[in-house]
Amino acid sequence: MAEDIFSLNKDTLIIKPLKKSQVLLRTIVLIFSVAFGVHICSICIKQSNTLTDGEPLSIKVIDRPCCDDGCDKTQIPYLYYPKPETFSRAECACHPVRLFVIISMQRSGSGWFESLLNSHLNVSSNGEIFLVHQRRDNMSSITRTLDRVYNLDWLSSASKNHCSAAVGFKWMLNQGLLEHHDEIVEYFNRRGVSVIFLFRRNLLRRMVSLLANSYDRYAKLFNGTHKSHVHSPAEAEALLKFKPFIDSSSLMSNLKEMELTAAKALEYFRSARHIFLYYEDLIRDPTVRTNKMPSELNANPQKLVDVQEFLKVPLMKLTSRQVKIHQGSLTELIWNWDEVNNTLQGTTYESFLGADY
Repeated sequence: MAEDIFSLNKDTLIIKPLKKSQVLLRTIVLIFSVAFGVHICSICIKQSNTLTDGEPLSIKVIDRPCCDDGCDKTQIPYLYYPKPETFSRAECACHPVRLFVIISMQRSGSGWFESLLNSHLNVSSNGEIFLVHQRRDNMSSITRTLDRVYNLDWLSSASKNHCSAAVGFKWMLNQGLLEHHDEIVEYFNRRGVSVIFLFRRNLLRRMVSLLANSYDRYAKLFNGTHKSHVHSPAEAEALLKFKPFIDSSSLMSNLKEMELTAAKALEYFRSARHIFLYYEDLIRDPTVRTNKMPSELNANPQKLVDVQEFLKVPLMKLTSRQVKIHQGSLTELIWNWDEVNNTLQGTTYESFLGADY
């Protein structure tokens, strides 16, 4: 009987409940497991909401660069792909545009040269945009204007818009260009703007043209209308009626100042990609006799090829309706010729007296 009791107690010891410490430990493990699971679920839900609450998740195909492996890597700094705000370039969006500026001085043939460029189907040169003083008040206004022009948002009669291959304008040296030269050349180099220097060798003829144009601005010799450029021999002959008087006492200093100003511009902007042209070289065509009428004078075709190759545009025949006004001997163009002739004889400017351009 005693053994039975002992046996019963032994069985009872085997099946008795777990100790309280073990129950507590298991409870803690269970709670920790549940808490950890809830934490993981919350993180997943948050990430899911991030994807669904914002923009829809989509796999975007990155636009292929317009300039692929076939591009000349040396030209990449000069290739620009505008995205105008005023229109869409449509199928021409991947046609690169080259940026340029014509740096010149008034009455140096820049108007005629620009009309030649604009006869090209893919070139847009927009005139003297900085003739308006407000556009060159400070560097900020200059930069805003440049950005509009080079983004094809500057609309003018020269604009080719969609498939322009080269876009630019004329910038005269007295229109804020020299005053802000450091910032401007930095802009040119950063944007890959190519510079076309256009000057005149015969500064005496430039002076004649300046004085005559200044007089006509008020006199309006052609039917009461001021003409800076003409398109017929009749218009040219009307303007030739005025012969300017040149102050011989300041003539030498004025010619020297013109030279120094042009040299200063070349020094300031020589770090930009550039080409240097003289009006006399552009207008002299070896196949054309110099005694022909103004309407028959042509541009030097080789020089125009050089310009188009510089701008990397398709070669085309460039034409202009403009005709030369002051042609022929200076003896017939200057009112006080004898005085001017005596002043320049024996000086470095003596060659200006006989040149026909």
